[in-house]
Amino acid sequence: MEKLEMIVTICCCAIAITLFVCLWKVLNWVWFNPKKLEKLLRKQGLNGNSYRLLYGDMKDLSGMIKEANSKPMNMFDHDLAPRMVPFFLETIKKYGKKCFTWMGPRPQILIMDPELIKEVLLKTYVYQKPHGNPLGTLFVQGLVTYEKDKWAKHRKIINPAFHLEKLKHMLPAFYLSCSEMLSKWEDVVRVEGSHEIDVWPHLQQLTSDVISRTAFGSSYEEGRKMFELQKEQAQHVLAAVRSVYIPGWRFLPTKRNRRMKEIKKDVRSSIRGIIDKRLKAMKDGNADNEDLLGILLESNFKEIEQQRNKDFGMSIEDVIEECKLFYLAGAETTSVWLLWTLVLLSTYQDWQAQAREEVLQVFGSRKPDLDGLNRLKVVTMILYESLRLYSPLITHNREVTEDIVLGELSLPAGVLVSLPDSLLHHDKDIWGEDANKFNPERFREGIASATKGQVTYFPFSWGPRICIGQNFAMLEAKMAVSMILQSFSFELSPSYTHAPQPILTIQPQYGAPLIFHKL
Repeated sequence: MEKLEMIVTICCCAIAITLFVCLWKVLNWVWFNPKKLEKLLRKQGLNGNSYRLLYGDMKDLSGMIKEANSKPMNMFDHDLAPRMVPFFLETIKKYGKKCFTWMGPRPQILIMDPELIKEVLLKTYVYQKPHGNPLGTLFVQGLVTYEKDKWAKHRKIINPAFHLEKLKHMLPAFYLSCSEMLSKWEDVVRVEGSHEIDVWPHLQQLTSDVISRTAFGSSYEEGRKMFELQKEQAQHVLAAVRSVYIPGWRFLPTKRNRRMKEIKKDVRSSIRGIIDKRLKAMKDGNADNEDLLGILLESNFKEIEQQRNKDFGMSIEDVIEECKLFYLAGAETTSVWLLWTLVLLSTYQDWQAQAREEVLQVFGSRKPDLDGLNRLKVVTMILYESLRLYSPLITHNREVTEDIVLGELSLPAGVLVSLPDSLLHHDKDIWGEDANKFNPERFREGIASATKGQVTYFPFSWGPRICIGQNFAMLEAKMAVSMILQSFSFELSPSYTHAPQPILTIQPQYGAPLIFHKL
């Protein structure tokens, strides 16, 4: 009997200790650690709202974005910050540029100093991509989310696919996809007449088609289901990241969690089918490996052979994730870049005329080629300025992974830092009084001259983790803009409503109807 009582007592003590440890961890996560970090940051001259239990500033942040997106902008207003990051603006107005916000129980410091931005983007092993909401891993992983050795391995294997020599062979795919889109427009725009076209869905299809052809050698139709599923997944991810993630929540069978897992399974199955077909074709000696998938698989096999160890290469699961990333990065960002470029050229007819004059001077009515695309100075200036005003990403976020000194700040591990594109790309201290005006002239002598050599313009990121596909995106954008200018003039439709909204990228809330005239 005494033995039984002793066992019961020991069990009760063990349970009590376990509960106490769990309770302490929860309290430390939601209260003690945030308050300790807040005190540390305030001692260094940083200011922000006092920490509020669990949610921090996230309810205010989401509420202000919702309010800002409830009404459209002025047609000629390109100051996106009040619409994209209203809470950041409010915090800076209240506390100055040396400030922090609360992303749930984690403080996030706004970094606006170019030298500090440069340091953050250079020290990739210390300032890493935030782990964030684990539900995001159901959407996409791959090169953009990996760190340290895994990132370095994937970058090395993928790099050959984006060499300029390889991209040259992808120009026919760019041209074919653009031709198909323009053919649809020509069917509805009468000679000596005009027609309204909402270009947003067309540009989404264009960039999806381009990435399908260049990545997998297939048409957009073959990948349509995959694209639609990923678009739905993006909406679920956005809703998830705008709320505080409670550990373990992803394992609960909620409606959203179940749907996200279903989508991941379906997308994985589609891509696995494409990869398996390609591997079989390669084995039989029937594969044309000029597309991104073929180059990636060949590069992966070479890496494994050189190292004589399959662990040095990518697994099939790794390849699937990189393929999903091709779709996201290749289609999503380029479509919004082209969209806002056409909206700007519709608004500023003088720049549209200059760009068309250059395109016709270089190509006439001929098919654009690599040499000619590289000589387009005015078109390049316009594309750079479009990226400045409407950068696809709102901010670059990083997590401090070890205690470090940044400028005059001592940052403890776990703190977040934000490099807000939407603020930096519109900052009058950096760009002058016309910072919110469309002025491609500022890029006449290139990016280094426009930024005075400072790291204040990074739509493709910067440093070691600069976007691997930036040359791919630039060639695709130049091809599309050139071919549109060769065939049409265009202006904003009276029905156009200027309402950029943050989803994963900055997208038009009500589409982008333009009036097209056949040349």
